[in-house]
Amino acid sequence: MFAQVKTVAFDGIEARSVDVQVQISPGAPAFMVVGLPDKAVAESRERVRAAMHAVGLALPAKHITVNLAPADLPKEGSHYDLPIVLAMMACMGAMPFDQLQAYCVIGELALDGSISMVPGALPAAIGANSRDLGLICPYDCGPEAAWAAQDMDLLAPRHLLELMNHFKGLQILSRPEPEAAIERTDLPDLCDVRGQESARRALEVAAAGGHNLLMTGPPGSGKSMLAARLPSILPDLGAAEMLEVSMIRSLAGELAGGQVGRARPFRAPHHSASMAALVGGGVRPRPGEVALAHMGVLFLDELPEFTSAVLDSLRQPLETGQVVIARANHRISYPSRIQLVAAMNPCKCGRAFEPGFACSRGAHCAERYQSRISGPLLDRFDLQIEVPAVSPQDLMSAGESESSKLVRERVTLARERQVERFKGMGLVQFRTNTELSGVALEECTKLEKEASNLLRDACEKLRLTARGYHRTLKVARTLADLDNEEGIRRLHIAEALSYRGEAMRKALVM
Repeated sequence: MFAQVKTVAFDGIEARSVDVQVQISPGAPAFMVVGLPDKAVAESRERVRAAMHAVGLALPAKHITVNLAPADLPKEGSHYDLPIVLAMMACMGAMPFDQLQAYCVIGELALDGSISMVPGALPAAIGANSRDLGLICPYDCGPEAAWAAQDMDLLAPRHLLELMNHFKGLQILSRPEPEAAIERTDLPDLCDVRGQESARRALEVAAAGGHNLLMTGPPGSGKSMLAARLPSILPDLGAAEMLEVSMIRSLAGELAGGQVGRARPFRAPHHSASMAALVGGGVRPRPGEVALAHMGVLFLDELPEFTSAVLDSLRQPLETGQVVIARANHRISYPSRIQLVAAMNPCKCGRAFEPGFACSRGAHCAERYQSRISGPLLDRFDLQIEVPAVSPQDLMSAGESESSKLVRERVTLARERQVERFKGMGLVQFRTNTELSGVALEECTKLEKEASNLLRDACEKLRLTARGYHRTLKVARTLADLDNEEGIRRLHIAEALSYRGEAMRKALVM
């Protein structure tokens, strides 16, 4: 006796097809699971045995072999329970084999036969729909999987018995409906920030072009407050972006109730986070904070307190927009088009360069503290600004600052101009100025003569690297978009250079 049921194995956000093959043959009673299963898959034998007993079935006293094909692909997770038990029941004649061939199946079994929630329902549904298959998944995963396609055949039973009765025609399982998208209503508003006009301007520029931003200043100057308000001035996720972000959240088990959101992700890991927590990995590789911040903001507060190895691991994702986790037997990648925002104090005590204050740790305190961040990582920040302490006059001022709504309107218009420009040039793979490559950047930047001369002189004085040169051009392009100008003027280059750090501003004055 032989039966086969389709399921999936997750390779990054891709759901790769897996066949669960069950054969019951004469021989000594045994239950074998082969095909590179991990511990969770191997333990499915006991869950399958108990679940079948709960619905009044017993395993035959024969040799049972479960093969997960292809055999060279690692199988991880508990979502193989349901396809294994359905293939077993089809092999015994308790389930219709022909009808099961039209479905991909995922789900974890409880000992009483109920079907528990598993991560990855959305990418599994998208993968099944691409192969013209329906999906059988746990009831709690139904609203999440329903986002894959409106016309997809979708079954979401609570219990194994419900599924048996559905195929026998004794009851009908209704198709789950997708949950309504969560509208952003509780994001902190930029009007709460008093003073810090230059920092607010830099935040708007960073939002308009998707640029990485580094803020340096004493404790209490508002660095974390500004970073937390960046999502409120970013445009909402588009339909395709929302689905892409939700797929990563689904794999991480963070898509509770199947509700997707239009607000861009904002992830702020603690500085004690390990490399696996930040970029992903572990015994069973899972998306890290970098992947979970895809299409959104990754905020690193107290940047020098992160370990050097963890910080340097961000270099490759920032350049390629992709996190790659390599293992001896397989390689996993997650999309990670992030906007990196970081905040740091100028020194360990946080008050270096403050007028009238002598650092108790000596003159080299700031130098030693800031040297924890490598030069190549600093070079990947498009904007590096100083955030000074707020004066009492600003805190006591009665007038309100500009709201996030007004700033977001300007940011949205600037991004729309970028998208239209990319479409007109056939560069549809780009969404913001920060993603432009060398050749595409040259096509999109039209420097006036005075602007070109200033940039050339600045490169010689400031000794800009090739990356620093290109990032300055990208920021200048964003500034021109905010001003609704096609050409880049000297003023745009000057402001872009002013965001290259305090040392560069001093060199520019000289």
